[in-house]
Amino acid sequence: MLTTLLVDDDRAFSSVAAATLQREGIPVSVAHSLHEARALVSQHSFDLVVLDRRLPDGDGLQYLPELRALQPGAMVVMVTAHGDIASAVEAIRLGAADYLAKPIELSDLLFKVRRAADEIGLRERLQHVEGTLSNRRGLIAPVSPAMTAVVSMLDRIAATSPRSTVLLLGETGSGKEALAWHLHQRSFGAAKPFIQLNCAALPESMAESELFGHEKGAFTDARNTRRGLVELAQRGTLFLDEVGELSPSLQGKLLTFLDGGRFRRLGGERELISSARVVAATNRDLERKVKERRFREDLWFRLSVFKIEVPPLRLRREDIAPLAHGLLPQVAREQGRSDVPKLSAEALERLGAYPFPGNVRELRNILERALALEGGAELSLEWLVRKAGSASGSDFVSSQVETLDALERRYGRWALEQMGNRRLDTAKALGISHPTFNKLVSD
Repeated sequence: MLTTLLVDDDRAFSSVAAATLQREGIPVSVAHSLHEARALVSQHSFDLVVLDRRLPDGDGLQYLPELRALQPGAMVVMVTAHGDIASAVEAIRLGAADYLAKPIELSDLLFKVRRAADEIGLRERLQHVEGTLSNRRGLIAPVSPAMTAVVSMLDRIAATSPRSTVLLLGETGSGKEALAWHLHQRSFGAAKPFIQLNCAALPESMAESELFGHEKGAFTDARNTRRGLVELAQRGTLFLDEVGELSPSLQGKLLTFLDGGRFRRLGGERELISSARVVAATNRDLERKVKERRFREDLWFRLSVFKIEVPPLRLRREDIAPLAHGLLPQVAREQGRSDVPKLSAEALERLGAYPFPGNVRELRNILERALALEGGAELSLEWLVRKAGSASGSDFVSSQVETLDALERRYGRWALEQMGNRRLDTAKALGISHPTFNKLVSD
């Protein structure tokens, strides 16, 4: 049940508003000053606070940081004077979820409260899902200097730049999602949603609606208003994986959002605000795409406020053993095993010699296969030698230096051949989406 605090010095309005909300089954506490609000906040926990800016004993906007510190889980709707957009923007920057302009219509208040109830319910469901996924996403502490430097940089960004955009560049499977999750967990918005979108798997016809939402009637099947991922990630993190695959039109809309946090739902006229941090990732050469006019140069500059290169696993071999030891219990648990086999010295030696074209994701796949095929209390990974030899014998390993794009493309085609030309199965084995795999092997 949504518990609400209404802070407004207009006694007539607050009385009517409280009665209206209570008829909707929403418990309401009322304060007519900051002094009364502080007393209630110190004694009770609230899901939603409707806070007027102009109060007899102070400015509600100045009280907002104190309120957020005392009740970080509460959603705050700031009430501002009509047309005072600057106050509304400042309130959002300080942590408010939304705003209302005076004079307040009861229908608008009900709409905001119902939307808050929906968002709180969604947040609880997301937190449940995050709890089940966090073990898989979690970053296993690196020991290599290259990866340690990456994590250290992310920690500094999390502590000093709460809304700055981050661009993670690295090969498929190198751990970009785990790094994005690590940044989110270290940020001020760690308790807020972490929303992930695979841009390559998004049909162009649905892309704008998925990202920015739509209003009822915006298109044929839009029977209800729907919030997009930008809105759902409010005060949290929006992770855009494979951002280089966004269509040109959506690139422009994303740029507009990044420039000021403002967006409109598809079919909507009202400008909305979200303070979500955007973390983008790609395994493509975006600078080359910019030169070829396949990616907007202004978006490239806006995304790369903090540009971080994620090293491939073959260039940080010190991390292979810690990763294997950290991943093995997760994989065993996912397979329903109560025991966790050990990796023999020979297995670790074989892993250390393997080229890992699929990076950390391939290491996880290798461990999954080993648990399924070998069983027992100790894993030897003897078949991995045959796999590496097969790759070399199939002319996968080249004696010539080539671009990472060319290496990935050749590896994808080799993997497809090994899987009997079954594209869906190959994409799943490599841990990438089917559309992304099709682009990989057809480029």
